[in-house]
Amino acid sequence: MDFTPIFASLLSLWYFIPLFICLVVLRSAWFKGILGEFMVNVIARWQLDKQHYHLIKNVTLPTEDGTTQIDHIIVSVYGVFVVETKNIRGWIFGSASQKNWTQQLYKHKYRFQNPLHQNHKHLKTLQTLLDLSDEHVFSVIVFIGDSHFKTPMPDNVTYGLGYARYIKSKTNPVLTLAEKDAIISQIESGRLSRSLKTNREHVAHVKQLVERHQTDEPLCSRCGHKMVKRQSKKGDNAGQFFWGCSQYPKCRNIRPV
Repeated sequence: MDFTPIFASLLSLWYFIPLFICLVVLRSAWFKGILGEFMVNVIARWQLDKQHYHLIKNVTLPTEDGTTQIDHIIVSVYGVFVVETKNIRGWIFGSASQKNWTQQLYKHKYRFQNPLHQNHKHLKTLQTLLDLSDEHVFSVIVFIGDSHFKTPMPDNVTYGLGYARYIKSKTNPVLTLAEKDAIISQIESGRLSRSLKTNREHVAHVKQLVERHQTDEPLCSRCGHKMVKRQSKKGDNAGQFFWGCSQYPKCRNIRPV
């Protein structure tokens, strides 16, 4: 029997493997994060004069309980701007005071940490390192991708080019040129080395924090709202505790403690 046609058919399938790998990578959260940060870098170099604004990318700083990673720091005499990038699609609902915001894609809703709260730790770590006051440091959140705010957002929560406009809206100098240069040197000397090991250790630390948070205060897998600990009153499980959705009776999802 001639197996040549079969081998030829199998060989032709190898052309699809690189395409499949590319599709998987392009849809991954890792690639979306890289793409978002790249776009923020491009906007910064296009919209912010490098003579006045110094961009520092991907800064990992040590903290008391591990590390914190800052997407972008922009230093100028008008302040130190700490930029958090979010590459998220869909409708975005949230406010400055809410612990979690909501992303809606068609009929599906997902909860994610309020990026203002997330960036607050970055600010405080940087303030400690640089010994700066609140008037010197600004939090900036920039959404990249096909997203739309469906609730009013603070001025420092923006889309794409909006983050550069927000930075340039600060026109009152709060630092001298000498202080600006000293801050840049302190950040460069205080950051952990940019390496796979540093990134791997930071990712492991973040996973531990997420697992701890889920144990302390899990979110409903159906609707994304907070779950609360309840105790069974009847039946075979009377007296036992369980997690029940805070939106009960609208959502009746439960999970064991």
